[in-house]
Amino acid sequence: MRLLERESSLASLGEYAAEAARGEGRLVLVAGEAGVGKSALVERFQRDLPLARWSWGACDGLFTPRPLGPLFDLADRLGGPLLELCRAGAGREELFRGLLREVGDPHALDAVVVEDVHWADEATLDLLSFLGRRLRGTGLLLIATYRDDAMAPSDPLRVTLGGLASQRSTRRIGLAPLSAEAVRELAAGSGADACALHRLTGGNPFYVTEVVRAGMHAPGSSQIPGSARDAVLARAARLSGPARQVLDVAALTGTRVESRLLEAVTPFPGPAVDELLACGLVVGDGEWLRFRHEIARLAVQEAVPAHRARAVHGRVLTALESLGCDDDARMAFHAEAAGEAAAVLRHAPAAARRAAWLSSHREAAAQFRRALRFADGTADPAGTDATTLAELCEGLADEAALLDQWHEAAEACERALVEWRKAGNRLREGDALRRLSRIMWNMCHGERAPVESAVSLLEPLGPGVELAWAYATYANQRMLRYELDAAEGAALRAQELAERLGATDVLSDALNTRAVCAWTRGGDWEGPMRRALEIALAGRHQDQAGRAYANLAALHNGRRRFAESERYLAEGIAYCDEHDLTSYATCLRSERSTVMERDGRWEESLSISTGILATVNASPSNRLCTVRRIGSVLARRGEPGVWEHLEEAAVLADRTGEPQQIVPVRLTRAEAYWLEGRTGQARREAELAHDVSAGSDPWDRGAVAVWLVRTGSPRPPQGEVPEPYRLELGGEPVAAARAWTELDCRYDAALALSGAGGEPELREALAMFTGLGAFPAARIVRQELRGLGVRSLPAGPRAATREHPSGLTRREREVLALVCAQHTNAEIAAKLFISVKTAGHHVSAILAKLGAPSRGAAAEQAVRLGLAGLEVPVTAGGTRQGPAGRTVAAPAGGAAEEPAGRGGSARTPGPRGGAAGARGGAAEIWGARGAT
Repeated sequence: MRLLERESSLASLGEYAAEAARGEGRLVLVAGEAGVGKSALVERFQRDLPLARWSWGACDGLFTPRPLGPLFDLADRLGGPLLELCRAGAGREELFRGLLREVGDPHALDAVVVEDVHWADEATLDLLSFLGRRLRGTGLLLIATYRDDAMAPSDPLRVTLGGLASQRSTRRIGLAPLSAEAVRELAAGSGADACALHRLTGGNPFYVTEVVRAGMHAPGSSQIPGSARDAVLARAARLSGPARQVLDVAALTGTRVESRLLEAVTPFPGPAVDELLACGLVVGDGEWLRFRHEIARLAVQEAVPAHRARAVHGRVLTALESLGCDDDARMAFHAEAAGEAAAVLRHAPAAARRAAWLSSHREAAAQFRRALRFADGTADPAGTDATTLAELCEGLADEAALLDQWHEAAEACERALVEWRKAGNRLREGDALRRLSRIMWNMCHGERAPVESAVSLLEPLGPGVELAWAYATYANQRMLRYELDAAEGAALRAQELAERLGATDVLSDALNTRAVCAWTRGGDWEGPMRRALEIALAGRHQDQAGRAYANLAALHNGRRRFAESERYLAEGIAYCDEHDLTSYATCLRSERSTVMERDGRWEESLSISTGILATVNASPSNRLCTVRRIGSVLARRGEPGVWEHLEEAAVLADRTGEPQQIVPVRLTRAEAYWLEGRTGQARREAELAHDVSAGSDPWDRGAVAVWLVRTGSPRPPQGEVPEPYRLELGGEPVAAARAWTELDCRYDAALALSGAGGEPELREALAMFTGLGAFPAARIVRQELRGLGVRSLPAGPRAATREHPSGLTRREREVLALVCAQHTNAEIAAKLFISVKTAGHHVSAILAKLGAPSRGAAAEQAVRLGLAGLEVPVTAGGTRQGPAGRTVAAPAGGAAEEPAGRGGSARTPGPRGGAAGARGGAAEIWGARGAT
């Protein structure tokens, strides 16, 4: 394929290679639609850069991918210590570091290409993230190609790309389809109408080339573009019979196929392979053959009749076995396609376990599902015994739980329980009951959690890991109900048994629960919780590491220590994303949203929360905190949609039966009613919270006590409460406001001042509420001031300001103007006198509101919607920066607007109990299933 209109892309690659050669390693993301020429561009650049050491790996979309497939490809080519690590079955961290050692020499230029990462498994995406963060000081030019034309919002690649984009070493190259002029040049001499050809192919270089080569200019019909399909098959039709048979086998095998495999499967590979290479559909790649383009492989694959395809897969499976193939994922794919149930049940579980070891939990779940399709008779029944079937179900339950797919986890676990009973295995039956108990908790069905039955069944069987886990789970669930004595006793028994048995995963879980109990009582908890995390990380217990990160973040958040919470949130989210722990990653993002709710970043909190509901199939436990928080922010801003979220929150919280879930939801509902002037309903909600709060943590009790007073309830407070609440209850609202302000919770400070009754305090509360955008509370304070006879009050915000198109705040409109002017986050921060981190938060919120995948797309949409010029920020020099970088005069006194103060959504209506009550925070993780 001739390269047209790619000069600038080649120049950029040359520039990035020069930077890598200077020890400033680069990750280059090459994106474009299928057939646009990504591989052709990199191949051409390889010819232009002969002095570099080139290594290639590829992701294969044919079957459930082998985790880290590209890394193993690279190891085959590079050999040495990396290949030895692969053959030894090393863990992912060792493999990652082994690859970095091999290609990270700052004094030598290594070019590593990973193609088609849109098919990458989670472990491979984590590898890209790992390398992307460690390129500084290396001579590595890492090039990753991917399709960007069919990514869903929840595609894991989109999350990875977002993280990589923030790295200083990352560069992007986007390949657009060809212009009409370029199509005309490609089609020169073919007799094709260039304009019609451009319309037919959309300027896609591959389609253009294939249609021209085959002499076909009319679309067909297929899942792939008809013109390309017909072009490929027209070329294949010119092959001899033997060559076409080899081509069919290659297409059914994958994008790349070993020459020796073709020799084992087909009777005439030699001359036939030569013919294939000559026709141009495939190219040689060392000991491998690969299709020049995936569209060609798909077209050939679709043309193979089903009965022939099944037979070919059977021959490939046999050949791979004879060649000693150890890629269980590949073997399982061909076994399923061949209908070989016994082979599926041999290879799919092994592939699942390997995927789980490498933190590719989606692939692990897919392999367990594949095995179960054959084990339960939905495909070709293999007469699977109850024990094997139970183990497969438990494997799926564990992987689905990590992926936040709790309904599937529950179904699989319940089925495992039935099978263990059939097998008469009391030990595994008890362990299944324990596992099911944690799953039911995450589904907000605490009353259906059979942990007591698990303990009763396992205790007579003697000490073992299963009993230790049952004690740990029992302790966890007692802690969630604030039955702290029972929780600590069971956790101590679990800890002692775990230490005796060397079960470090159980030990981490027990220490975690004991730390939470200590937190609730006001004791020393940080040391034990950090030890729980250290044990989990050292033992590679991903489940327990996720739980420990979440609790460290949530417990600091519960004490309103936001900086410490943010630290663990950042570490925890990175860890969970890298290890494909969707449940915990969602939980941690939800906890981050709670921090933002409390410290006044409501727009960002709302953006994260709505994103969780929109892009993640969140479990009931993860939904609970999210819908409560959305309802809280909407109520405080006086926006619609409050009660649909708070009704769902109430149903879920009541279903758990846990005070730490019920109290925050009822207090949020009390506040929402109070803001609407419905004091009677507000009082009723506060009293419902009071009914279950006797054993709650002090912050919950303080929030309940304040809302009882605020709504006029005569009920007395229960127990000690933290200082801000104590001061407010003691009739010292100004001192309480000062205490809240020191904690960076300005909304709580304003609420405290609003109860002072004096004009100065009320005016200050009004200013704080207005600055936060808390318009209903501001309206209440205005009414109180007018009741005091005050007539001179600052005007409230105009409706036009509040009802801005796309819901952008004033600050976001300013940031959008600078985004349209192509300013970086650092430049935006400097112009608006805010931190770079805050600028990044604003940009993220803008992208979410506009539904834009990138800054460039946001700018284009802003222009299209007429938003780009609505607000332009003032620079330090007294000028305003226009959307296209044009400087215009600022109005008199036009200093840059100060950012809105960081206010807090206090625990007063409390985000589900903060440490002990935030589903999406500690609470949801405290009850998360234990590692199994």
